[in-house]
Amino acid sequence: MTWLQSQLSHSPEILIFLSLAIGFWIGQFQLGKFQLGGVAGSLIVAVALSLLNVPIDNGVKSILFALFIYAVGFESGPQFFKSLGPSSIKEILLAVFMAVVGLITILALAKIFHLDKGLAAGLAAGGMTQSAIIGTASDAIARLDLPLDQIQKLQSNVAIGYAVTYIFGSLGAIIVCVNILPKFMGKDIHDDAIKAQNQQLKGAFVLTSGQSLAIPDIVGRIYQVEKLDHLSVTQIETMGKDITIERLKRKNRLIDITPDTLIQQGDIVLIVGRRADVVAIADQIGKELQSADGIDVVMSTEDIVLKNPKYIGRTLGDIKSSTSAILKHGIFILSIKRNDDPVPLQDDTTVLQGDVITAYGVEQDLKRFAHEGGIPIPNTIRTDWIFHGAGLVVGLLIGLIVIRIGSIPITLGAGGGALLSGLLFGWLRTRHQTSGSMPPAASQILKDLGLAGFVAAVGLQSGLQAIQTIKESGVSLFMIGVLVTLIPLLLSMLFARYILRYDNVAVLAGALSGARSANPAFGGVLDKAGNTIPTVPFAITYALANVFLTLLGPLVVAFA
Repeated sequence: MTWLQSQLSHSPEILIFLSLAIGFWIGQFQLGKFQLGGVAGSLIVAVALSLLNVPIDNGVKSILFALFIYAVGFESGPQFFKSLGPSSIKEILLAVFMAVVGLITILALAKIFHLDKGLAAGLAAGGMTQSAIIGTASDAIARLDLPLDQIQKLQSNVAIGYAVTYIFGSLGAIIVCVNILPKFMGKDIHDDAIKAQNQQLKGAFVLTSGQSLAIPDIVGRIYQVEKLDHLSVTQIETMGKDITIERLKRKNRLIDITPDTLIQQGDIVLIVGRRADVVAIADQIGKELQSADGIDVVMSTEDIVLKNPKYIGRTLGDIKSSTSAILKHGIFILSIKRNDDPVPLQDDTTVLQGDVITAYGVEQDLKRFAHEGGIPIPNTIRTDWIFHGAGLVVGLLIGLIVIRIGSIPITLGAGGGALLSGLLFGWLRTRHQTSGSMPPAASQILKDLGLAGFVAAVGLQSGLQAIQTIKESGVSLFMIGVLVTLIPLLLSMLFARYILRYDNVAVLAGALSGARSANPAFGGVLDKAGNTIPTVPFAITYALANVFLTLLGPLVVAFA
């Protein structure tokens, strides 16, 4: 065992990745409808591996969590800032309720079980998974009019109470938010997340990698001309509302197409356009063919930020009617987004500077469209680490700021700072979309690795101490910590459902995990949701919880 400890101490990261591998394997198994999940599984495995007593550097834990929470904030920045205001009053009330109920629960249990001020504060820090309480409580204890040895004993008890209760503080929050809450509401987190997302997108489809619509809006069909003779390309294209001739083959030779090119009987043409328009004109052209050698083309999709003042402030109908056929040729508008919200593709819709237009067409047509309309958004698989590196620096610097209310230090910490910075830089990305690229796959790995690695590091650091303390003091302290974890969560769940009238379980799960500052629970909720719907309510309640729960330290010391 000594040899193994010696070897692992030179490479402790092995234990982190081993916790992830075994934890995610365990987390995929289901007992009925209960599923532990990868994050909770990693935490349990890490606690078991902590028996090897291999030290884990705090910097590893801080880096992993900063990556996770920054990526979460970045994805949700635009929606977060739009949600601030009267619409966020429910999240504010939920965060306040959680803190008040948590304080009452801790004080009541401390009185019932005759806990001293140090143990009570440690239970608050661990059971509510708010590590900052250790600092605020220890500082408050140091100011008590007591002998030095008593102060030191109480401060030591803070750490003991924290070590015993922190593991279940994380695990219990996962169980409540991911498993108990959906059963209580009789709804599925993923289903409600999709429902809320569809409401946000106003019915638009969101396709993930590998998905496509069974009936696409834009189609391409091949016809052999039998009824149209000596009509120009422009004349034929104007017969349909939204079609274009992309290829022309005559006597087994491809013909270059211009607006004035005349179509003859026997020609084979590739027509691309909106499905209804292509179908409508089919009978006027001739026989549809299944294939034709050399006539297919590669179509692409590109996002363009509208910048040309020539088009800003005009309606789509006006632009379509007054733009030349040459400029419009081969361009199909798939969607328009404004501040990340979809804009209806109707003739009376007015386009504004900064709107993101998603266009479909062949490469040369898209280049012409981008040159005329604005700036293309780079389609890249690379992450812009100039932008995001700066974002993380800003967040970590914000986390260093400490504001004192009397003798109580208030700080967002590295996690809160990284979240705030992620929200801000996510919002900036919508304003300057040519920079700040972070592909969804890159964001997902930051969230998965960051959170699971963070909880694994916590388990490896705290698990052994918690196990030893439970052996020494029995399980009573641990069970009191279970009550500290569960009572505020369950009462807040009831308050949110019946008083605040939360109806969407994905939104409530995000808000509840944030109000308890339960980052691992939020990771589990996010994994179940499959989208970012829970993130906005989480971000609001999490920011408030970092302040409200931190204040519990001196309050517990004062009243316990």
